Amino acid sequence: MTPKLALKVDVDTYRGTRKGVPLLIELLKKHDAGATFFFSLGPDHTGRAVKRAFRPGFFSKVSRTSVLSHYGLLTLLYGTLLPGPDIGRRCREIMRSVRDAGFEVGIHCWDHVKWQDGVDGAGARWTERQMELARARFEDIFGERARAHGAAGWQMNRHALRLTQRLGFDYCSDTRGTRPFIPVWRAEIVACPQLPTTLPTLDELIGTDSIDAKNVAEHILGLTRSAPAEGHVYTLHAELEGGKLAAPFESLLSGWKRQGYKLVPLRELAEALDLKSLPRNEIALGPVPGRSGSLALQGKEFLS
Repeated sequence: MTPKLALKVDVDTYRGTRKGVPLLIELLKKHDAGATFFFSLGPDHTGRAVKRAFRPGFFSKVSRTSVLSHYGLLTLLYGTLLPGPDIGRRCREIMRSVRDAGFEVGIHCWDHVKWQDGVDGAGARWTERQMELARARFEDIFGERARAHGAAGWQMNRHALRLTQRLGFDYCSDTRGTRPFIPVWRAEIVACPQLPTTLPTLDELIGTDSIDAKNVAEHILGLTRSAPAEGHVYTLHAELEGGKLAAPFESLLSGWKRQGYKLVPLRELAEALDLKSLPRNEIALGPVPGRSGSLALQGKEFLS
């Protein structure tokens, strides 16, 4: 059986949507690769991320990944000295072009910084408001309901998990882990499968353990020599792989094809799942090497 590797594209910013997405479409089509694009659909308030300075590991990540060169000065001022552009309004034709090119599209968030920095301590009303804004904008742009959700920064709370079920998503990719699972939050089962990101991202690796942009692809390809039965999920960012890190990403695409992988959208993995046999795993909150703060993780399995 041909192993599968799903490509999950997180589109966080106005610049990433406008400049990174078109480049990625060309690159993916060149390598006959499928992918799922998760869009930030409301205002770009990237400049407000300065509040993360108090998170453990924030300065280390910023210094390693050259944030200014990847995101640009204007992006780092949005929401502070400059008004945040409404991504969904200004870039709707670009978003539609992704779908029209044959790629799957889904919801990342409404306001990336607001979600990533606020969802952990948010209540039901705040969480529902953010997800409903994203849902309504997605339907306005694409003329159909969203069927997949990939949370900004792998940040979730119990209300958001419940809403993935209530809003009728077929599957979600909000977590980090090792294989698809049914999420459980404090003994509450959420009937919406999670397809977690299984591999580290470029920005988590570059600048650590002598890894740089020239050898990062080789490092990741070393992690994918063995293919899990359920497939791998690799998350890329339009601002990185659709910009200055396009070359190492193209090396990954070529390398995965040599390893025998079929590069697919997340939906292809989701549709192959036997939901009745999926493990039930607690959602845990914890660190991921190379990334600041706590993320939603695939925790311990509940045995029946």
